[in-house]
Amino acid sequence: MKRSTDRILTTHAGALPRPEELGELLTARLEGVPYDADDLARRLDRAVEEVVQKQVECGVDVVNDGEVSKPHFSHYIRERLGGIEVRQHPPGDEPAPPSISGRDRRQFPGYFTIAGRRTNIGVHPSRVFCTGPLTYVGQAVIEADIARLRAALRGVQVEEAFLPAITPGTMEHWLRNEYYPSGEAFLYAIADALHEEYQAIVDGGFVLQVDNPDLPAAWQMHPDLDVAAFRQLAEVRIDALNHALRGIPPDRVRMHVCWGSYHGPHANDIPLREIVDLVLKVRAEGYSLEASNPRHEHEWQVWQDVKLPAGKVLIPGLVSHASDFVEHPELVAQRLERFARLVGRENVIAGTDCGLGGRVGHPEIVWAKLQALAEGARLATRRL
Repeated sequence: MKRSTDRILTTHAGALPRPEELGELLTARLEGVPYDADDLARRLDRAVEEVVQKQVECGVDVVNDGEVSKPHFSHYIRERLGGIEVRQHPPGDEPAPPSISGRDRRQFPGYFTIAGRRTNIGVHPSRVFCTGPLTYVGQAVIEADIARLRAALRGVQVEEAFLPAITPGTMEHWLRNEYYPSGEAFLYAIADALHEEYQAIVDGGFVLQVDNPDLPAAWQMHPDLDVAAFRQLAEVRIDALNHALRGIPPDRVRMHVCWGSYHGPHANDIPLREIVDLVLKVRAEGYSLEASNPRHEHEWQVWQDVKLPAGKVLIPGLVSHASDFVEHPELVAQRLERFARLVGRENVIAGTDCGLGGRVGHPEIVWAKLQALAEGARLATRRL
């Protein structure tokens, strides 16, 4: 991974805006509905080229493909796996899966029953079951992702590029086991399948970002666990993630961690201090963490007591998906300076709390936030 040696670099967490009609085509492909494959390929080529160019125009140094080829940040993996079966279930036909807002729902039941609240991230009418040995069958799809990003970068000046992929624990949240003899065997089978995608991204010349919202979000999904019991559950999933990362150089890996990113109170999120040691156990060089929304901005103080290991990079979120307010560059700079003074300027890259695409009110807000991020990084660089 590149470091902020000469100036503070900028990046983001993954998802960026894409054309609406592209999303419809991707959903059709995922659901097995007839679609024009050649038309989709052309649209994807154009969309990746445009989203890379837009990142550059906004001042982003470490770019990606905007995840424009994925209908959902985690469910995209359905079309890349063998051994699974998708079943449709009418509402109420079977118990709902654990919610990433489970503890908040207990405290704020009235809020979560109001129609129109943007709190149902992860709720889908279909359920996915593992019914046989899990295998990775997405070689052609990931190679297409790699080729598109590589083509879009030709003639473009950036510091580095990355591609995101989900983690075993995240996938475990929505994939139900009907084949493996134990939960741990199931988790490690997921890890073995995902390893192929991880390896392909790194072999393709890009930094791998593993998206790990399951680490803190599982706290909400298991509302009856205390911290000690939750940490035991989380340790197994961190070990499985490291198993999936086996053989991949840590300096080609960064991990993104967020608290589920749904729009809601987040009053019961587990504090960073309770899990930061688990975050740092992952075999990655960079750690992308929420750090600017109202529930987690104060947690910069954790790094007063926790030493960032030598050779590691912190990627704090300095603009947030949680609000349509465009952060002032001066505020971005102030946030950056806090982290730089604690862990070293060269060990900080300016990032976002989570993927901005689809989580703020309009694409115009996304690009304005990234511009503010870049301007704030320039201010902080000059002052530091």
